[in-house]
Amino acid sequence: MSADRSSPAPTDRRPRVVSLPGFAAFLGARLAAVFSMQIQAVVVAWQVYDLTRDPLALAYAGLAQFLPMVVLLLPAGDLIDRFNRKRILILNWALQVLCSALLWWLSIQQAPPLLGFYAVLVLFGCSRAFAGPTLQSLLPQIVPRDQLARAIAVNASIMKVAVIGGPVLGGLLYAFGGAAAYAVCFGCTLGAIALLARVPVRHASGAKAQEASAWGRFAAGLRYMRSRPIILGAISLDLFAVLLGGVVALLPIYAQEVLEVGPAGLGALRSASAIGALGMGLYLGARSLDHRVGRVMFAAVALFGLCNLVFALSTLFWLSWLALLIAGAADMISVYVRTTLIQLATPDEMRGRVNAVNMLFIGSSNELGEFRAGMSAAWLGGVSAALLGGVTTLAVVGLWMWRFPALREVDRFEQVTTNDRNAIK
Repeated sequence: MSADRSSPAPTDRRPRVVSLPGFAAFLGARLAAVFSMQIQAVVVAWQVYDLTRDPLALAYAGLAQFLPMVVLLLPAGDLIDRFNRKRILILNWALQVLCSALLWWLSIQQAPPLLGFYAVLVLFGCSRAFAGPTLQSLLPQIVPRDQLARAIAVNASIMKVAVIGGPVLGGLLYAFGGAAAYAVCFGCTLGAIALLARVPVRHASGAKAQEASAWGRFAAGLRYMRSRPIILGAISLDLFAVLLGGVVALLPIYAQEVLEVGPAGLGALRSASAIGALGMGLYLGARSLDHRVGRVMFAAVALFGLCNLVFALSTLFWLSWLALLIAGAADMISVYVRTTLIQLATPDEMRGRVNAVNMLFIGSSNELGEFRAGMSAAWLGGVSAALLGGVTTLAVVGLWMWRFPALREVDRFEQVTTNDRNAIK
């Protein structure tokens, strides 16, 4: 008897990811917390520069937040794997509430001390060292494994909304004074805590790190990453692609000397990547990738490098903006695939340590990448530095495709397991 050709094709019967218990509240909490952080970043930078009129003061403000993160990220990963992640995140957001209150208090002083702002930023950097990897490690405990890819895409899109809108809102709020802006940050983070308290944790494994010493637990995490080419390849690909190929630090040079579009054009160029990432993130949240995901990630990073080459050579504003828009969309695909692979290939009891290392690499690639771009521009000129970055990114893609065949050949997310021990060829 022949098969019925008129029978309907199978459909995806999974519920929409935003309807999963607690996920909408988690998204709301994340959105409120990131808005608070973005608003605060703009207002603090403005206040510090207004007090000193010294560009070095801005560098010290960034350093005050970056150094505590570098020092604390790895110990934070160990603690995240040993204790309740939701509770850790609430405590760190409570610390950020305190930072907003202290910044508000400094802002209402007649002559606020500059060292006071730096001290609060150090405290805020300590909080971020824990909050970042905790957020990444908590999400797989909230949504089931088969919905994790879509949840990551939606979560990344929400963050882009805050990254785009937060600085704008911060600039508007500063018109009413720094104290008013910090009061909004205070309220946003409190709201984030209230929403997170409502989120049920349904998918925690219950297993904890077993090594006796902190160093033993940390070494176990590094050994695990080294034995999984999917994890090691995905993290290191992003590290070197952004470190060697990013052009964000060169945008002021292009806006002023190449495109001649002024500060307004610079703002539009800086927003292009975020807009592209937001649009792609929303698309991936609705229609997640499910075929040849390893090759898709490599293709996305290659497209990122090609778009940076187009930007490097362009003298037309619209073409430069479009190249950055597509580069942002390609970067979102890479982030989406990389994050999903890392989460699926890592057991729950090790996610804190692995995500801490991932965040350390991401932070290093962003900060050091801007330093690399600036130094290259000083030595070679802005256009040559951008060209070198695009070519280097393409070279990294080719080398990593050869070096990590297991990552290249990943087909579907559901095929990735924590028991995959494929060796690096």
